[in-house]
Amino acid sequence: MNTRVLDGEILTTGLDDARLYEGVRTRRIVAVVIDYLIVALLTIPVAILVFLLGLLTLGLGWVLFSVLVPVVALTYVWFTLGSSDQATIGMKLLGVRLERLDGRPVDGVLAVVHSVLFWAGNVILTPLVLLVSLFADRKRTLHDLLLGTVVRRSYR
Repeated sequence: MNTRVLDGEILTTGLDDARLYEGVRTRRIVAVVIDYLIVALLTIPVAILVFLLGLLTLGLGWVLFSVLVPVVALTYVWFTLGSSDQATIGMKLLGVRLERLDGRPVDGVLAVVHSVLFWAGNVILTPLVLLVSLFADRKRTLHDLLLGTVVRRSYR
């Protein structure tokens, strides 16, 4: 594989094509909204199971409601973004995927860390964290810069 180093980061030549990043910022935002809707829908049956577990344990199982949404969301991210497609369902629908700059595949752990950094960045910096993508190379966001990842179009 042909690689080069830019600012201390290893780049594959396939990620240097500017056409891979056309419209990526907008596609990422819409993909996040779609993924939030999917996680909300997946939370409903799991919430029903936690409710029934709470009845069986005389209310003790209802403690799981406090971590229900994060567990469902992280499981969703692990099995979609951490899969061989390297994209959540929302990302697949919009034709984008997550790639590592070193060329290795994205695994479940990196996918979860990527999502947790995204959520933490939005909690701490509000949506202003997205402003980084206006100035960074390849429209990368703050958590992409920290993890050495990039989101690109998948069909070019």
